[in-house]
Amino acid sequence: MPALDTALVTVMSIPSPADGVWNLGPLPIRGYALCIILGIVVAIWIGERRWVARGGQPGEVSDMAIWAVPFGLIGGRIYHVATDWELYFGADENPVTALYVWRGGLGIWGAVALGAFGAWIFARLRGIKLLPLLDALAPGVLVAQAVGRWGNWFNQELYGRPTDLPWGLEIDVAHRPSQYLDVATFHPAFLYECLWNLAAAALLIWLDRRFRLGHGRVVALYVMLYTTGRAWIENLRIDDVQLDDVLGLRLNVWTSIVLFVLAAVYFVWSARTHPGREEQVRTREPEPQDAAGPTA
Repeated sequence: MPALDTALVTVMSIPSPADGVWNLGPLPIRGYALCIILGIVVAIWIGERRWVARGGQPGEVSDMAIWAVPFGLIGGRIYHVATDWELYFGADENPVTALYVWRGGLGIWGAVALGAFGAWIFARLRGIKLLPLLDALAPGVLVAQAVGRWGNWFNQELYGRPTDLPWGLEIDVAHRPSQYLDVATFHPAFLYECLWNLAAAALLIWLDRRFRLGHGRVVALYVMLYTTGRAWIENLRIDDVQLDDVLGLRLNVWTSIVLFVLAAVYFVWSARTHPGREEQVRTREPEPQDAAGPTA
């Protein structure tokens, strides 16, 4: 029977990649990085279409990405290192590894916060109103997060509790916590979040079209939808993180709760004080040199 059980696990489960890095001569190609890059490309494509439909100019979202993407990557890394600092600055750890982004570790809220700051800089330079720009970008960001989550699959990280469900995720022994060395399959938390984000993005686009949302309410709904999914998915995870178990909940669960409440309050306030959608998405007419990209 044990041999039969093992066979069933092998057939009825999701395998993890044997290797998340492929070498083209001296150049390493990392699955994690490819997922992040693909997610960014998809977000720009979706955001560009939505921004033009809102009245923006073609190419402006691509130009905005020159500011938002670097800021977002830096912010995501800072958030991760700050909440898991002992992985890099604890005893017998090498602080230089905090710079090794390709190994995984990007905190979404740090990425969103600094990415939005980069978008704000661009909007100021181009005479664009920030809120309609962010509203146009929000669904694409959710799709980018869905694509980026597959980077965790390549790295065999951020999986959930043990499970014998048919879609259980196989994790190599080297990537399992010490107390789970005899467990074969785990909840594929990355897949759950991917599917949740795609569904949330579709719902967000439908709600925006149906109710003509504006003044940052698409962004508020993005935060509410994402944090709802993140809260329950986070509770499946078994990996150790610093600042964990705050009053019985993981830090990321508390973060989701707080952000959901703030986003809900803003949504109600915005709907009451600024009903409808912005008629103008710019604070001034675009200048000829704007076609060449953002200026410093």
